[in-house]
Amino acid sequence: MFSKEVLTNIFLMILCYIYIFLIIFFSGKMDKLLHISRKASRKFLHAMIGNLLFVIPFFTSKVYPVMVAAPFILVTFLASPYSPFKSLSRRLKGLADLTEEGHRLGLVFYATSYTLLAFFFASKPYIIAAGILPMAYGDSTASIVGVRYGRRKYRLFAEKSLEGSAAMFFTSLFSLTLSLVFFSALYSLSVLGKLFPALVAATTATLVESLSPRGSDNLTVPIFSALAFLFLGGGI
Repeated sequence: MFSKEVLTNIFLMILCYIYIFLIIFFSGKMDKLLHISRKASRKFLHAMIGNLLFVIPFFTSKVYPVMVAAPFILVTFLASPYSPFKSLSRRLKGLADLTEEGHRLGLVFYATSYTLLAFFFASKPYIIAAGILPMAYGDSTASIVGVRYGRRKYRLFAEKSLEGSAAMFFTSLFSLTLSLVFFSALYSLSVLGKLFPALVAATTATLVESLSPRGSDNLTVPIFSALAFLFLGGGI
């Protein structure tokens, strides 16, 4: 028989799976239900999946958040154009449609970065937040603002706008600061003491996003911004 602790963790995992599949399903229908663009649907998916990190403190072992994220590396790969099983890829069309031109492995990279951060930092999920939130909320806001209001363009590996990059920085910093308030209620950490690492993480995320080839930012932004937060004292 499973212990109460194990059953609680399994229950949380099931809730996470249900949440993920509901978000994927709803994101795939948003263009028809709400008449918004597929791009906005993709960014909604990114943002909402980022919220899973707020469940991590309630798991009692890092194996469980890893088991939530890791299967989606395979699922998103099988839904991509690179899947060796084309019939399965067609069955996962709703998820495949949430990829975009030049970003066909974007969701795979997102699941990979989530899994890696969960594996190494599940005991300190505010470090995970420093990686995931700039990707989830910062990048999503940057994309929408850049398309609608971006006037001052620049190009490194892909065309960006100063307006979009500014939106990414401020949204990353704001969402990370709010997450620190949340985590301060669960861990003995000072929000003020983490503000400088959060500022560096937001700056790093913005710079890395501007330097990353298309799609790879789903991997590079979470990893580098989390490491910047960690090395500047955010993990203490």
